[in-house]
Amino acid sequence: MQEFGKKNPAANLADLGLNVAIAHWNLAPEELVKKTLELGQGELNDSGALCVSTGKFTGRSPKDKFTVKDAITENSVSWGEPNFAMSPDDFDGLYKEVCSYLNGKEVWVRDAYACADPKFRLNIRVVNEAPWANLFCNDLFLRPSAQEIQTQNPDWLILQAPGYVATPGAFGTRADGKGNFTAVNFTRKIILIGGSAYTGEMKKGIFGVLNFVLPHDHKVLSMHCSANEGKNGDVALFFGLSGTGKTTLSADTNRALIGDDEHGWADGSVFNFEGGCYAKVIDLSEEKEPQIYAAIKPNALLENIIFKAGTKSVDYADGSITENTRAAYPIYHIPNAKEPSFGGDPKNIFFLTCDAFGILPPISKLTKAQAMYHFISGYTAKVAGTEVGVTEPQTTFSACFGRVFLPLHPTKYAELLGKKLEQHSDVNVWLINTGWSGGAYGTGKRMSLKYTRAMITAAMNGELNDVTYNSHSVFSVLVPQSCPNVPAEILNPRDTWSDKVAYDKKATELAGLFVKNFAKYADQANAEILSAAPKVS
Repeated sequence: MQEFGKKNPAANLADLGLNVAIAHWNLAPEELVKKTLELGQGELNDSGALCVSTGKFTGRSPKDKFTVKDAITENSVSWGEPNFAMSPDDFDGLYKEVCSYLNGKEVWVRDAYACADPKFRLNIRVVNEAPWANLFCNDLFLRPSAQEIQTQNPDWLILQAPGYVATPGAFGTRADGKGNFTAVNFTRKIILIGGSAYTGEMKKGIFGVLNFVLPHDHKVLSMHCSANEGKNGDVALFFGLSGTGKTTLSADTNRALIGDDEHGWADGSVFNFEGGCYAKVIDLSEEKEPQIYAAIKPNALLENIIFKAGTKSVDYADGSITENTRAAYPIYHIPNAKEPSFGGDPKNIFFLTCDAFGILPPISKLTKAQAMYHFISGYTAKVAGTEVGVTEPQTTFSACFGRVFLPLHPTKYAELLGKKLEQHSDVNVWLINTGWSGGAYGTGKRMSLKYTRAMITAAMNGELNDVTYNSHSVFSVLVPQSCPNVPAEILNPRDTWSDKVAYDKKATELAGLFVKNFAKYADQANAEILSAAPKVS
């Protein structure tokens, strides 16, 4: 069985085992939109964007993502959830099934690449069953020039066949699943997707590949974060889970956007993996997110939205199909996007958390050990307001702010981060609480976005370099006692609570949740990382 990649560039689809009726190669976005409309697979909204339905799957299916366990991955991948194993034989059988399904059909093929830093460029060939899925790949991946396409040898193949549904349990798929799957083979260099039309599986499939290849082969830190750059070339990174403000806080008209989601940190370079954005658009408005709103125009793709009755105007408040409504668009739809999408080493790193307990300071500075500990923890909290009788916030921990995308053990990424911080001692790492102050959810108030922006701006401008800091009594993070354009009384969270005893009790409770979560990583964490754990009475 041949491997895909530079040893086998597969200049035609027959080399892949595909004998399709028609293959459309590297069509322009306008042609893909036209073909989608002709096939009745989508319609245009009033701003000219293409609107489609992804069918029964409107989000990723992490339990149906598999990695082939072979000589490359057996002793490297951190097996178990979220890295479920598939045998090479099962993958080969599944691959033949998908090829047989696609044979005789019309397909859309695209050559693209990932990683804006040319030293780490990963050439990609995608074969799609639908033209609008190929448009997504044009929008989200980096786009080679016409001349590059003529000479580019693909390193990886994505074969996406939503119409093929495996028999549950066959070829190593989940016995209690729905026949959908994403299977990644690092030896054959193929991502195989079936049974789901959700386009994010392709995007995150390549992200998972880079999360293996870059740290494992090149000692480059791969990151689930947004990044921007100031006028003086200072780069800032924003890590955060859903709802913490990662996209909002990195969008700054005074700073160039490097990227909104996936990046690598090599020596002297922070670079975007992608060539576009995949923005969540539930409750989108021109007032709240003007750049994203304006980016939804011709050649952008909207997924699973609802129109306002009798119009082609999107009702962004309507989540009746899914709360995970999405817009895909090329990064050049953002006016202040930087191209090529990379900058130098970061000067500031922000870990964003929405702490519904109201315990963590609105801004605090982390030591290297604390940075690694909080990086592995990946904490935020979500409020279960939709469930009757539930009044307490729910903690959420996702290692490295993206555990489901990490093939390696989380400590491998944290150690890489630690080495970067050792090499660049001038890098500041900040913990930003965009959640509650003055009490937990239900008692306190959500932190003002105005003040959060002011704190981040002050940090990036160096205005917090010479202020007085106090150590937090439980988490030991350093809390600034003053910040330009921010009331001093909100900087120390305990002072914002009327009941100080209740604060101390809740702080200890949250610390215990951190320690309990970290226990699963403790056996592979070094003494420095373990020393940064919060104090539990």
